[in-house]
Amino acid sequence: MPGKIKKITPSQWERIKKIVSPAIILLALLYLLCCSGIPKEVKILTGAEQSEKYLAELSGKNVALVVNQTSMVNNMHLVDFLKENGIRIRVIFAPEHGFRGEAEAGAEIENGIDSKTGISIVSLYGKNKKPTDEQLAGIDRVIFDIQDVGCRFYTYISTLHYVMEACAANNKPLLILDRPNPNGDYIDGPVLDTALKSFVGMHPVPVVHGCTLGEFAQMINGENWLDSNKKCNLRVIPVAGYTHSTRYKLPVKPSPNLPNNKAIRLYPSLCFFEATNVSIGRGTPFPFQVIGYPDSSIGSFSFTPVSIKGVSEHPKHQGKTCYGTDLRNLSEIPQFTLKYFIEYFKKVGSPDLFWNSKQWIDLLSGDTLFYHQVNNGLTEAEIRKTWRTKLEAYKQIRKKYLLYPDYEQP
Repeated sequence: MPGKIKKITPSQWERIKKIVSPAIILLALLYLLCCSGIPKEVKILTGAEQSEKYLAELSGKNVALVVNQTSMVNNMHLVDFLKENGIRIRVIFAPEHGFRGEAEAGAEIENGIDSKTGISIVSLYGKNKKPTDEQLAGIDRVIFDIQDVGCRFYTYISTLHYVMEACAANNKPLLILDRPNPNGDYIDGPVLDTALKSFVGMHPVPVVHGCTLGEFAQMINGENWLDSNKKCNLRVIPVAGYTHSTRYKLPVKPSPNLPNNKAIRLYPSLCFFEATNVSIGRGTPFPFQVIGYPDSSIGSFSFTPVSIKGVSEHPKHQGKTCYGTDLRNLSEIPQFTLKYFIEYFKKVGSPDLFWNSKQWIDLLSGDTLFYHQVNNGLTEAEIRKTWRTKLEAYKQIRKKYLLYPDYEQP
């Protein structure tokens, strides 16, 4: 038989309350921290994923698309999604790397037919960088949906510029389905001198411009950067749940040599090496994540570039062992920095061995001074001082065109 339940005396109750009350308070605090004090992850919806905001206006229209492999609506390509919803797609315009994103940087892209849908594909890379009047004849809407990485020399913003010019000249409305910028949480680098305008730099913006494509398009319009100061009839479907403090990992690689988030975050700092004899891993499984030069005194880490079809068919130092630095294990990727560039200039030891094209570094940096500053041994801090005035002026211009809450600037 169960024993008798003993009564608890008043003094015992007091001792129990002293023990239990703090425990209850602690549990309550833990609940508040876990359930309300820590911000919940906000689901990001790209412009393309918000079809309720654009499908109705496309119904019954003849549509042209500027898209590539990144133009996804959840797990379906935008081309297939629109066709499934009865939208008439008359032509697909493809940027650098092609419609499926399978061509290496600089490779010539040919016009053709999409084997899956039978729709004509027109390349906007090479000789024909801008849609012609004939190619836009009969088109009611042009849609631009491409994932960018937020760097001046990444050519999708140049394609955007030319598409906007063609739309403005032919009175065609342009709809941009916006996407996050994986390098959109800061601004840095020299501002382009427009005397150096090229397809790898068409606008007076810094290396890391801090805009989504929708914001950048508004800036192109607002700053009168289009030919003859024309305006493009522009509408942007913003990304839902995005801010410029959001760290966004791309679900699809934006081009063959930017295979992951580390490469995308290192890209601004490593791209200047393209004008040198130093390899940044093209021709390996880890492009834009390593640095090397064929001299064993430079470092113990080594890699050997090889030809990779559709990615890097003729890489720098093909078949040669390069020695240097492995950046794949960095716990935190630095924002744009000249640290690696200046370090390797010193390691290679001779300007004649280091550089392979003064013209190319002028175009990539957007600044004719940079080549001489490096050769003359200026520090990163000294070089940065020469950017400061134009960079601060750009930051004020950019603010006028933001669609999303900005990160906190110093």
